[in-house]
Amino acid sequence: TKEKAEKLLVSAYPENAYITLAETSSDNVDHFGSSPYSKRVLLQMYNWEEVTETDNEDPKQVWGALYSAITNANQALVAIEDMGNTPELQPAKGEALLCRAYSHFLLVNLFCQAYNPATASQALGIPYMDGPETELNPKYERGTVAEVYEKIAADLEEALPLIDDSNYAIQKYHFNQKAAYTFASRFYLFYGEFEKAIECANMVLGSAPAEMLRDYAALKALPRDESVVTVQYNSTASKNNLLVHTGYSSLGLYIGPYYLGKRHTHGHALMVTEILNFAPWGEEEASMKETAAYNMYKLSPYKYAAANLDFVMFPRIPYLFEYTDPVAQIGYRRTNLAVLTTDEALLNRAEANILLGNYDAALQDINIWTANTLEASRCTPKLTKKMIEDWAAGLEYYTSLKPTPKKHLNPLLVDSFADELTEGSTLEAFLHAILYIRRIEFLHMGMRWFDVKRYGIEITRRTLSTTSIEPINEYDVLSVDDERRAIQIPKDVISAGLQPNPRP
Repeated sequence: TKEKAEKLLVSAYPENAYITLAETSSDNVDHFGSSPYSKRVLLQMYNWEEVTETDNEDPKQVWGALYSAITNANQALVAIEDMGNTPELQPAKGEALLCRAYSHFLLVNLFCQAYNPATASQALGIPYMDGPETELNPKYERGTVAEVYEKIAADLEEALPLIDDSNYAIQKYHFNQKAAYTFASRFYLFYGEFEKAIECANMVLGSAPAEMLRDYAALKALPRDESVVTVQYNSTASKNNLLVHTGYSSLGLYIGPYYLGKRHTHGHALMVTEILNFAPWGEEEASMKETAAYNMYKLSPYKYAAANLDFVMFPRIPYLFEYTDPVAQIGYRRTNLAVLTTDEALLNRAEANILLGNYDAALQDINIWTANTLEASRCTPKLTKKMIEDWAAGLEYYTSLKPTPKKHLNPLLVDSFADELTEGSTLEAFLHAILYIRRIEFLHMGMRWFDVKRYGIEITRRTLSTTSIEPINEYDVLSVDDERRAIQIPKDVISAGLQPNPRP
């Protein structure tokens, strides 16, 4: 029945969060060698190794959760066809197609190299499941990244006109129209179709984008308690949150005021040298040991320091626990995450305009974001083209021992840009600015790993102590063309016959 097909789609969203895998792989995490609070699975993720440990967020669980979601979406599509594909079934069909496209998008961006039009037709993709399994032990081919992107594009283009918000009791648990177009803006941005990315973002933001962003005044008015703020940050009642997922995850512990997982984490040194300080809207602090840079933000980060602990967080990831046996006090760690927001749509549009050479339009969106995010009394949130150019020109390029926000860019879509990308150019300055902003907006959310891959940013692994911001050493580099940028597919999938990702 129509109702059963719609209920099946509740399971077409992944139940295991991919964010720990992506965030720990990125340059948003440092290694604190003196901290004993670690898990081997995090160490393997951090070092871009094959993950052999079992965990709710290991590559095997993420891979399985995404393909399970795809399977349910495909089963719903088969049911819709069997019922005649009638007009009243079209909203459910649109949701199923979007769910299928979304999970494949995450799979290809986690387990493959980033989309590069010059190499995508040769780069290993992932199996694109466009129907349910009907035989025992089927054999699959990985295909190419180009083929995966083409199929995602086809699903998106068919799905977008079908979405009907009136079909949902609680819209933000489903691919409502604004969530669908936000995902589409991300996909087209990654695909190099920048004008389409802007068109989709326009569908989300309308004529008054400033009124649709996160309400930081409401969050700031709450008690300064991460267990309260994190829940509200991801609330379906927040106008900017468009799609909210719940999933099995320990991320609320790793990115929370707990010791667990703090050997590989976001420390004060990272925050004041790359992420919050040296900003285009505020002068650099006289002493990076101070936390004055934190106060430039309406929702200022929380800093935790103790014996063997150096950790800074934005209150974004709630820690929830589902009791399966309240008496025995056992169950599952979970979290609730706003995975698509109007804030992302705004930044996707700004980046797309930058890549098209529309700097004035991009600057308008950047200033909408800064006005909404920053404390005007503590910085200069209204930026100009010259301010961005001067800011980028005044920064030295990053080294692991002398870090700055300015890292060499080697973007994979460079042939799609309207202007030539050279060091010192206006295009480079604006790209550094938007990547800086995206790093703040998506901190803890895993998006930085995708940006690192798209822009060919090198990552240097280094060791820090919990008592100093000075790095102790560096011991590994993820180069621009490093094969480890594609996370290795699960071992049991390889054993079943699927071609593994190459390794150096």
